[in-house]
Formats: sequence, C-alpha cells, structure tokens
Amino acid sequence: MKMLGVKTLFVILLLHAMLASLVTEAASGNKVKRVKPPKPVKPVQEILTCKSRKSKCFKKRITCPIECPKVKPKNPKDKACFLDCYSPKCEAVCKSRKPNCNGPGAACYDPRFIGGDGIVFYFHGRSNEHFSLISDSNLQINARFIGLRPEGRTRDYTWIQALGLKFGHHDFTLEATRTEKWDDNVDHLKLSHDGMELIIPEGDSSDWNSTNGDIQVERTSTTNSVTITIPNLAEIFVNVIPVSEEDSKIHNYQIPLNDSFAHLEVQFRFFGLSSNVEGILGRTYRPDFENPAKPGVAMPVIGGDDKYKTSSLLATDCALCVFSPDSIKDEDDSLMMEYGMLECQGGGDGIACKK
Repeated sequence: MKMLGVKTLFVILLLHAMLASLVTEAASGNKVKRVKPPKPVKPVQEILTCKSRKSKCFKKRITCPIECPKVKPKNPKDKACFLDCYSPKCEAVCKSRKPNCNGPGAACYDPRFIGGDGIVFYFHGRSNEHFSLISDSNLQINARFIGLRPEGRTRDYTWIQALGLKFGHHDFTLEATRTEKWDDNVDHLKLSHDGMELIIPEGDSSDWNSTNGDIQVERTSTTNSVTITIPNLAEIFVNVIPVSEEDSKIHNYQIPLNDSFAHLEVQFRFFGLSSNVEGILGRTYRPDFENPAKPGVAMPVIGGDDKYKTSSLLATDCALCVFSPDSIKDEDDSLMMEYGMLECQGGGDGIACKK
C-alpha cells in the first residue's frame, strides 16, 4: 500500500510538472511582440515648368504640392497638380480635372455662364441653333443648343449639346450623343478632328495628340469626361451629363421618357485672347466690357441671339465674328488672362469672384 501511494504521488507530481510546462509554453507563445510600423512612403512630387516665353514662369522649376504630387493621379477623383503658366505667382496648385461650374469661364445648366469678369449670366438661345461663344482672330468656339418648349412656355429650355472649334486652319468638334436612358458606364462623347472621327480608348488618362501637336485630348475619367488643350490658346474641361429627373421636376422641364437630353458641362481657360475678342462668353474678357448682368440678380439674362448666331457648328459668319487666322495679331494686343485667375466662391447666383 505504501509503495502504491508513493507511485501515485510520483505520477501526480510528474503530470503537474508537464502541465506547468505546457502552460509556460502557451504563455510564451501569446506574448505580444512590438513591431515597428513601416515608414510611410513619401509620394514623388513631380516638377513642372512653363515652355511659353510669354509666361513669367518660363523655364522655372516648380514642385507640385505634397497634397497633389501628380499631374495625372491614378484615382480620377483625386485632385491633380496644376501649374498656371499665366499666373504671376508661378506656383503649382491642386485642382479638379473636371469642369467647375462655379468658376470663371463656366457654361453649365440651362445655360448659365460665368464670364471672364466673374459675373453670372444666362443666355438662352434657341433649340437646334448655333451660337458663337468665342470669336477671336485665331480662335472660334461655337455651341449647338438643344432643348424643348413645354406647352405654355414663351421660350425654349436649352442646353449646350456640342462644341465646334476652329484654330488656325484646323477644326475640332465635340458632341454629346443622344441616348434614351442614361448610363454612366457608357461613353456618350463623339469627337472629330479636321472632319475625321476620333476614337480614344476608354479609360482615365487615355489621350490623343494631333500629328503637329496643335491640339491634345485627354480622358479625365473612364467615360464622358475630357480635357482639350490647344497650346497657348485654350484649355477646355468637359463633362457629358443628362438632365436628371430631379432637375426636370424642380424646373418643370417636362423631359420626355425617350430622351435623357445628354449635354455638356464646360469650363474654359484662355491664354492670350485679344482685346477685340467677341462671342457670348468672349466679350466678358474684353477690358472695356461693361456687363449688363448685375451681381445678385436671380437670373440675369444677356441677349445677343442676333449678333452671335452662326449657320453651323463650324461657321464663322455671325454678325460680330472676328475669326481671321490669316491676319497677323499684334503681340501687344494679347491679354494675359488675369481673369482666368479669378477665385470664385459660392453657388447658384450668389457667386463672388476676386483676383
């Protein structure tokens, strides 16, 4: 009996020791090890420069801000680095690659414009007719309006459906194609250069350049958004959108079920327009222009249908059109577009702009 008791005690002690060892190993396995977090990778900030001798920033090396280090960010929703070669500040800033409908040079909605002087105004025009937005000696930009007139209305509701550009001896057109039902994933842009249709692969940052480099088109989203650049003349940001059901109800547009009225949201930036520039929008960049639209007025409408109507999307035959690419423009008559540098805040009709 005594021997059995000793053996039993020995087994119990042995099991206790083994159990203690297992607990110790388990505890050591659960110890939290402190691991140093990886150092954040600092994005490479691109360096930009201006190639135009007219620019005060000519050949200066400007670094992009850390908040927007890339000119073409991978995410199309991110802001891009932008260097305005015609700004006296010579600094890179962050900005959206899409049109800002509350910024100078904007033409959006039923069409509401913001002039080079920062003043909001409306120009209604007529459905299925063409009007000159910009007419200068070396640049003509026309717009085709689409619209409808519900019963009881005295004028058409209108939107900009297409743009026609003439620069030098070249033409470029951009149209929002008609569609019954809107789909963001389907491209509704139709482009042409000198009469030849352009096919630019869908995808953010897909681009096309003319053979002689006088115009560039870049997609700023997979579909329905592009930036058009004509070096030393203009930069145009474009979106294609439908008239939404909500807007139709709010404004009583009475949009039919078989047409989404796809149209353009546009913002222009101009470089070196002359002091004689004309057009619905162009005249607001003239130093002697007195805008009859008063700030704060609910819907200040500026006329000019008879002065700026053209016979087609690429015609230059409006009463006040001045496009003449063969004429020699005096360099001193060119305006460095300080108006393009206006900072605007607010929305609707309560927009305030300052230099």
